[in-house]
Amino acid sequence: MRILFLTLAVLLTPLPLAARDVAGRFDYYVLALSWQPTWCSTTGDDRDAPECRDGTARDFSVHGLWPQYERGWPQDCTTPERDPSRRESAAMADVMGSGGLAWYQWKKHGRCSGLSAAGYYDATRQAAEGIVIPPELDDLARDVAAPPAVIEEAFLEANPDLDADGVTIACRDGALTEVRICLTRDLEPRTCAPDARRDCDAPRLLIEAVR
Repeated sequence: MRILFLTLAVLLTPLPLAARDVAGRFDYYVLALSWQPTWCSTTGDDRDAPECRDGTARDFSVHGLWPQYERGWPQDCTTPERDPSRRESAAMADVMGSGGLAWYQWKKHGRCSGLSAAGYYDATRQAAEGIVIPPELDDLARDVAAPPAVIEEAFLEANPDLDADGVTIACRDGALTEVRICLTRDLEPRTCAPDARRDCDAPRLLIEAVR
């Protein structure tokens, strides 16, 4: 009986992160596009974030390009690649809002990609440039409310290569927070694994106007 318990304990003990999360070992990416006005209202304004000032005209910003497993995701991997310089991170502000976010995303997710820092930033930019923002949301001039399914459909119409199971609408407190798009390792559209496919279940979402 004691041997059986010991065997079960070994089998049920999670592998250490170092054994599970290996740089370059993942199945696909999630491109997370953050609705900047919501982030500013909930977080950025309190930080006096420059990307939240009036006149910046930001709608979606890249939150991150996240390596994923078919179930779960790696993070904080060890990599032989050097970290990006401050200048390299700052150069991502046009798509990510700030160099600080770019650095954080490299540290948490980019190191797991197996790419160099420059390669990861290039992949992030390429992934973002491959997605067309629906005209209904581009530089939105006033607050509107819409069901999550309508937001998803707008992305599908603007990007015919996307599939409904490859686009996820995220929300918080009744407001649109992110649109997440699943991509292959070659940055081509694909369906999301079940754990990344949970759409917001709110009936309608506030979509704040672009500043």
